[in-house]
Amino acid sequence: MHLRYTILYVDNVSETLDFYIKAFGFTEKMRHESGDYGELETGSTTLSFSSRKLMEQLGKSPDRPDISRPVFEIAFETENVPLALETAIKAGATLVQKVEEMPWGQTTAYVGDPNGFLIEICSSVCPISG
Repeated sequence: MHLRYTILYVDNVSETLDFYIKAFGFTEKMRHESGDYGELETGSTTLSFSSRKLMEQLGKSPDRPDISRPVFEIAFETENVPLALETAIKAGATLVQKVEEMPWGQTTAYVGDPNGFLIEICSSVCPISG
């Protein structure tokens, strides 16, 4: 078994896809003509978005994310966290945490997307020498 994709529920799939493409440089994998579903090519796992309207039609009751009380985060790894953070903010992301060096050897920053999802922009974890 392997993780195939993650689906986030949003009000506007097209606007969300456009944001992630602009903010993080992902490639669009597909956008359904209905506007209710789309996917981004992000590596080995696909990041997908479904409209809340569609999920309600399917009998689900999706809640809205709250950036001040997140229950999960999406993490995007990059070699240049400061540049990626700047690009994301210019694309409309909300700054949550500036670039910080973590004790475990990783550089991190956090933003919120226009839907309220928490996104970590991070470097790979470097082994701590001692």
